[in-house]
This record gives sequence, structure tokens and C-alpha cells, in this order.
Amino acid sequence: MQSVGAAVTMVRDDAFFLKSWLRHYGDVLGRENCYVINHGRGEAVADLAKGCNVIGIPGDPHPNFDMKRWRMLNNFVQGLRCYYNHIIVGDVDELVIVDPDDGRNLLEYLTDQPQKRMLTPLGLEVIHRIDLEPEAITDHIIGPRRHVRLAPHYSKPCIVSHGAKIARGGHFTQFDRLIAPDELFLMHLKFCDFSEYSSVMNARNQVTQDVGVSVKEAAIGRHWFAEARGEDRAVFEAFEHLDQHEGFDLGWVRKRMHRSWGPRGDTGFFQFNRPEYDAQFVLPDRFIGVI
Repeated sequence: MQSVGAAVTMVRDDAFFLKSWLRHYGDVLGRENCYVINHGRGEAVADLAKGCNVIGIPGDPHPNFDMKRWRMLNNFVQGLRCYYNHIIVGDVDELVIVDPDDGRNLLEYLTDQPQKRMLTPLGLEVIHRIDLEPEAITDHIIGPRRHVRLAPHYSKPCIVSHGAKIARGGHFTQFDRLIAPDELFLMHLKFCDFSEYSSVMNARNQVTQDVGVSVKEAAIGRHWFAEARGEDRAVFEAFEHLDQHEGFDLGWVRKRMHRSWGPRGDTGFFQFNRPEYDAQFVLPDRFIGVI
């Protein structure tokens, strides 16, 4: 039994993403080191996550859902630090990977890392180019999907071995150093499949409808609300118009992150600039099957 690394997420339904999360972290860390907070105590989540540490909590709608969620995750992660060297924490549609060129799997990579730090993988959004990628996703996502876009919003300090507080959404921490290794990426999967996107958005829109308050009144991401959703097919058709970049050298992105690093006002948190990049890349062959 290893105590190097654990993974933590909170999920309500979202079977498609949970299966990927369980395969990705369960295979390399061991299911006994995966912690799934089952929001609403869904039977499907409990069944899929057998062998993991499944923690059922009430699923009552609440306007401060995201605030409550990250307060719980913060405290839970700090508790796990008593038993693990590193904890990966994030949403169920976010997976941390090590560049295959590095030669180490995720557990081996974590074994070699010092403690008392926060690691920030570079955020990439896996996008479904519906004009080019008709193949359905079965066992693996990277293969049927090869296109990614830069997503600074998802460059999150999500590998934790320090006691610094994490902000709501997981985007900022009170750790005052930016450590963004070249070989680490965070793959955000929200847009990896057109049909799954529509299903997930329908479920999230229902959650905010049940809460019964407006975007301004709730501490829930704006993207959960039907009025901010837009037309699904148009969202995916727009991907083909992103600027296509050759190669896969993203060192310049990390350099910009470091140059803009500093305090987030007087909040006690730290941040880097997160501009919108009109850029997409094709993942090199070495990434096929990584998730």
C-alpha cells in the first residue's frame, strides 16, 4: 500500500467523467487511495467507485454550493496530508497527466517530488472537433480526440503537499510560489464530447433551477446557469475557427504565467494573468491513450 499520492474529487452523477477519473487515478494510484465525495449519495456513483473511499453527503440544493464544496475539499485535503505526501484535488472532469516523454507515470513522478509545495499543471482543454472527429469515445479519450486549446483558467495549483488554503474553484492558493513543471498538464474534459456535454449541461442547469436564485445571488459558476449556456452545437462549431498552432512547445505560456505572478489584491491569495488565447494544438502521438 502506497502513501505517496491520493486523488480527491466531489461528484454528483456525471458517470461519463467519473469513469475516466476512476480509470485514470485508480489504475496508477490504486482505488484505495482515491476519495470520491458522493454529493447526493447517488447509487450510480457508489457502484462505479467501488473499491474507492466513497463519502456520501446530502445533495440538497444551495445557492452557495461551490463555496461549501471548496470549504469541505480544503479541510478534507488538509486532513489527508497527515497520511499522504501529495494530494491531487479537483473536479471530476479534470485529470492531471505527466508528459509521456518524461518516462514516469504519475505515481512515480509524485514519488520524486519534494513536499511542502503546490504544483500547478498547465491547463489544456480537450475539445471535440465535430468537423474532424466522428469517432465515439469508448475506453480512452485521447485518441478519438486529439485537439486541445489553451485554458489558463484550468492551470490550477491542484497537487497539494502544503497547508496553504485553496480558493473556491481551486484556481488560487495562499502559497506564494508558482511551481509549474514543464512535464505536467491538467486536461479539462468538459468539451471532449458533444453529446456528453449536452447531457451534463442539462443536469447542471437543473441544479441551478432547483436552487431558485439568479447568477448574481449564487456562489455557483455562471456556466451552470441556462441563461449563460448558449446553443450547444454553435459552441462546438466555433472550435474549428481557433487559430491552429504547429508543434507542441508551450514553454512560452509558462513563462508568461511566471512573469505575471503576484498577489491577488489583498485577499492573501496569489495568481498569474489568465488571458483568453485563440489557440488550438493537435496532441502529439505520444499522448494517445494517456486518458
